[in-house]
Amino acid sequence: QVQLVESGGGLVQPGGSLRLSCAASGRFFSINSMAWYRQVPGKQRELVADITTSGTTNYADSVQGRFTISRDNAKNTVYLQMNSLKPEDTAVYYCKAAVRPRQWLPRQEYWGQGTQVTVSS
Repeated sequence: QVQLVESGGGLVQPGGSLRLSCAASGRFFSINSMAWYRQVPGKQRELVADITTSGTTNYADSVQGRFTISRDNAKNTVYLQMNSLKPEDTAVYYCKAAVRPRQWLPRQEYWGQGTQVTVSS
């Protein structure tokens, strides 16, 4: 069983910074791409950023230049450094990982439980 546990959310003033972490645990063969999504009530979950095993990154236009995604493969952890936060960044942030449970099994997607980020003065 694979578990993703997020941490680092909270309340921050506009212009401030937060760093989210998401650690994968359990038994698995490998982790491929990892990503951060966010969702506000009444809207679809949207991709914030993703990163491949080799470190290639992709960002939503709305966070380009302000957020940085990174990963530590030895720790099975993905991070999201969020700078210059705006009220419109307020959302529940979820991490997602494409995990191969066993070498002979196909990749499956796993989600974390979400962490609330609130940007407000």
